[in-house]
Amino acid sequence: MKNRKNQLFVMIGMGILVFAASFAGIFLTRNVGKSSKTVNTEAASAVIAKYTKKIDPIQAAPVKSPVELTDTKVDELPDIETNPITVQPSTSLYAEIFSTSEKCGPGKDGWMNEVAKRFNEAGFTVDGEPASVMIRSVASGLGMDYIDSGKYIPDGYSPSNDFWGRMLTANGTRVEVVEDCLAGNTAGILLSSDTQKKLVAKYGSINLKTIVDATANGEFAMGYTNPYASATGLNFLISTLQTYNVQNPLSEEAVEGFQSFQANVPFVAYTTLQMREAAETGTLDGFVMEYQTYVNDPELVRKYEFTPFGFMHSNPLYTTEDTDGKKKEILRLFAEFSRNEENQEMAKEYGFNMDLNYVVEQREVDGDTLLRAQELWKKEKDNGKPILAVFVADVSGSMDGEPINALKASLINGMKYINASNYVGLVSYSDDVVINVPVGQFDLNHQSAFKGAVESLSAAGGTATFDGIIVAADMLIKAKEEYPDAKLMMFVLSDGETNRGHSLKDIQESIDALNIPIYTIGYNADIPALESISAINEAASINADSDDVIYKLKNLFNSSL
Repeated sequence: MKNRKNQLFVMIGMGILVFAASFAGIFLTRNVGKSSKTVNTEAASAVIAKYTKKIDPIQAAPVKSPVELTDTKVDELPDIETNPITVQPSTSLYAEIFSTSEKCGPGKDGWMNEVAKRFNEAGFTVDGEPASVMIRSVASGLGMDYIDSGKYIPDGYSPSNDFWGRMLTANGTRVEVVEDCLAGNTAGILLSSDTQKKLVAKYGSINLKTIVDATANGEFAMGYTNPYASATGLNFLISTLQTYNVQNPLSEEAVEGFQSFQANVPFVAYTTLQMREAAETGTLDGFVMEYQTYVNDPELVRKYEFTPFGFMHSNPLYTTEDTDGKKKEILRLFAEFSRNEENQEMAKEYGFNMDLNYVVEQREVDGDTLLRAQELWKKEKDNGKPILAVFVADVSGSMDGEPINALKASLINGMKYINASNYVGLVSYSDDVVINVPVGQFDLNHQSAFKGAVESLSAAGGTATFDGIIVAADMLIKAKEEYPDAKLMMFVLSDGETNRGHSLKDIQESIDALNIPIYTIGYNADIPALESISAINEAASINADSDDVIYKLKNLFNSSL
């Protein structure tokens, strides 16, 4: 009897050991064959799923609203006063000039400011009346939009290159050239020292064709700026298309080549700052920038090699057909003054007019081709891969009034800049989190649901920002199971305050592992709090006051969606 009991205990013990060994084997080998990235992603997804279950989001009943099929005219442009005046006029008769930030910014970016001050002190007159100029800082693309829309037309307009004048002409706005070149500049690609050495070793020399081919082959990570807003970004786009077909950059051959190139571009930056931050964290090995900006930054000079590309940036000066005759004369005098020897020497000191022994090989393009290239980029930039995006709207009590009205208006207007082939969802949060619109293809039916949900938003209660982000991340993870090649992104529209639910610390590691860029748009916001969210995966953070949020979101959606 005793022996039987001993045998039984031995058998039970052996069974337990076999089970334990089997379980241990399964446990220890559960990640065999998986990359560390896959393991991290799975662990992060599990954390997000656990938090989402605890949050228990509310599923809202669908609310639909008619979608305008015609392109209704919405005033997207911010009030002109959101663009700072950098030089005030000194007389009652003056000409206002839009200038780009590299010419009218601080320090070595202030060449046009200095010229304008000198001009205003020089005592110029028109028809015996004292005359001066006023300089206002306006980006190239934004300046074109003001003039093209007729909302605000300056007396003079000096974008970074002449593409914008060509596009204005193609759109039917009559512009006149006051001066072809106020100060010369060169667009370029900055390559890290290691990348430069690798490409030289393989290709023998570095030029745009080399860089485009190396990017298309996945040999390094290249970044550039939104060609709807940036002169350098637009230059890079049309020049890249020409590397595939110089005679017809819009041909099928060029489009196919661009698709292969774009497939290996991590992202197109909303701003130059966002692009530089991505480079600093190691996301990018190369990115575009003008020489004047590069040469004035010792850190960039130390870390990167500059390779010229594309068309020259001549900083022309335009006026419009309807500008008053006296003001046209002021602009003519200012252009002549800018071109004198002393001011051109100062331009060189500030980084312009540098002889880089660069010969432009690009074929000239007209304004219509440039406009069509922008449209092509918008359509092809994702290379056929869908984007999964969830918008996260803050509807807490602190958003009541103008902030929630601006949020709703900007989202409804921004809908027309989202490609119908992408997949979009909407979450709102206050004390609780509500899934207003599940992730779905942004066809007409889904647009109707999205618009209706946005229109129904109202503000009240506390602020559980990170709970909203967690639920949105869970929606993206589940949607990606159906579309494994899709790109994920999130847009958080908030004032940045958080007083409920989870914290940034709870989710930061998981969001980083999932590689979800979170674009934040702040309404009268705690901007540093929002910037810390966007910094996780190098996304842009926009400080959008109620005057310019609609325009900023238009450009953000153009570059991202």
